Amino acid sequence: MELEIQIKTLPNQPGVYQYYDKNGKILYVGKAKNLKKRVSSYFTKKHDNGKTKVLVNKIVTIEHIVVETETDALLLENNLIKKYQPRYNVMLKDDKTYPWICIKKERFPRIFLTRNVIKDGSEYFGPYTSVRTAKALLDLIKELFLLRSCNYDLSEKNIELQKYKVCLDFHIGNCKGPCENLQSEEEYNNDITAIKNIVKGNFKEAIKSFHNLMVNYSNEMEFEDAQKIKEKIDLLANYQAKSTVVNPSITNVDVFSIISDESYSYVNFFKIINGAIIQSHTTEIKKKLDEEDKELLELAIIEIRQRFNSQSKEIYVPFEVELGENIKVTVPKLGDKKRIVELSLRNAKYYRQEQFKQIKIVDPDRHVNRIMVQMKKDLHLSLEPRHIECFDNSNIQGTNAVAACVVYKNGKPSKNDYRHFNIKTVEGPDDFASMEEVVFRRYKRMLEEDQSLPQLIIIDGGKGQLSSALKSLDILGLRNKIAIIGIAKRLEEIYFPNDSIPLYLDKKSETLKIIQQLRNEAHRFGISHHRNKRNKSSLVNELEQISGIGEQTIVSLMKQFKSVKRITEASFEEMASIIGDSKATKVYNYYHKKSE
Repeated sequence: MELEIQIKTLPNQPGVYQYYDKNGKILYVGKAKNLKKRVSSYFTKKHDNGKTKVLVNKIVTIEHIVVETETDALLLENNLIKKYQPRYNVMLKDDKTYPWICIKKERFPRIFLTRNVIKDGSEYFGPYTSVRTAKALLDLIKELFLLRSCNYDLSEKNIELQKYKVCLDFHIGNCKGPCENLQSEEEYNNDITAIKNIVKGNFKEAIKSFHNLMVNYSNEMEFEDAQKIKEKIDLLANYQAKSTVVNPSITNVDVFSIISDESYSYVNFFKIINGAIIQSHTTEIKKKLDEEDKELLELAIIEIRQRFNSQSKEIYVPFEVELGENIKVTVPKLGDKKRIVELSLRNAKYYRQEQFKQIKIVDPDRHVNRIMVQMKKDLHLSLEPRHIECFDNSNIQGTNAVAACVVYKNGKPSKNDYRHFNIKTVEGPDDFASMEEVVFRRYKRMLEEDQSLPQLIIIDGGKGQLSSALKSLDILGLRNKIAIIGIAKRLEEIYFPNDSIPLYLDKKSETLKIIQQLRNEAHRFGISHHRNKRNKSSLVNELEQISGIGEQTIVSLMKQFKSVKRITEASFEEMASIIGDSKATKVYNYYHKKSE
């Protein structure tokens, strides 16, 4: 049952999944474009392969890490397989690694493709899951910039001694000849800076620089050179950088993030070695005294590091924490370091969502209690909204005006308490007056019958409908005894009495989702009643079309047969016994000639 719940609550996001046996030993690591679909397939498909059957039977626990893209999932899967070497994963004998783009640490740096990351101060970008992608990026760089391809030691002394001569690349226009001091180090390094931005996916500065250069050439009437620069701008605009999960400059670091609600906090932990995520763990903390995130994160960091025996000297966190002098605390502001903290936070959020889904299945009371507390907080209520009622008006071109009231108790529909209202005192399509009538009728009756009143009323509409409903509550003396809000459809604004500025809830918040469910259910319930009423009305109107048949005759027939359909199926003798032979002949002939 526990495994089934884990599968049901997986996110529909790209990521990496890990299967564990009953002893907590990792069995298999896999990547997925959609975690939920991929993992589910293991348990729903019939497997012909014997090893796959054995694997599935051994699985007791599933863990996962959410990432941004499929490329990230591929890279992360590779890292984890190398780290843990699971029994059911294919292992590459040559331990093949993915390619990187290297900017060598040297005077007039070379740029080239490599599979070996050497810690000599050089900068590495990647890794790239496709050699083709990396080569395409290198080709783009060579199209845009004239860089040396030789491996000469271009020290100041060697250049002064004229140790080297320009090669063929210079003569065919692929290099500017720094070996003979024909290009300054400053100019070359400006190109290297632009290249670093391009490799990171930041094309803005490079495009701006090329654009200025193109304008200068154009102003100098050098249109051929201006056209070459324009082609480079087009190349940049058409290239899209690939995202990555790792960065070799991030070495031996722990990453922590936290997300909290009223009762619980969730802390995610990433272990990064040599720029690669090799471990992810999320833990749930039950609050005791309304502790702040800073306090909880500090406690969790110490506990998790002890549990996993982490010796990292540096941690990345979303905000400052105090952990003593032996640990360097970094709060990244931009770049790959910030992105890795954001990825950790995303995993904490997904874990929280999955816990909510699991709790909803195995502990519905706790789920309801949490939702009620959240709604009370979000809507600034004095009481938890255990009993909610929502009203909606339905009319088409002013005909058959009706209204609906749907009821939720403890977060679930209470369909026995749903009510329809036929509008009695309002003529024409007047939503405001109709709302005033049905709210008055609903709560007048509840007061007379001494029924328990709701803690929250929701009006489908903006300030106008809300004001109309308030008039009725004022008359009944319920103005401050029941909380009431209006929800406008256009931007999902939440309106409160005597407040012209609406509240905008987060589009993903559970409070807004419940309000939307109530509003949609009220609309559905109202529309179905409206449709039935129109159908019934049109059938009754058809009886009025029969010459010589009046209102009293129709009432007599409907009273006996209950519906127009039964009237059409009745025999002549049955009709005659109620309305006489003459009128029975007219009704009987009307329907039977019509069906011939």
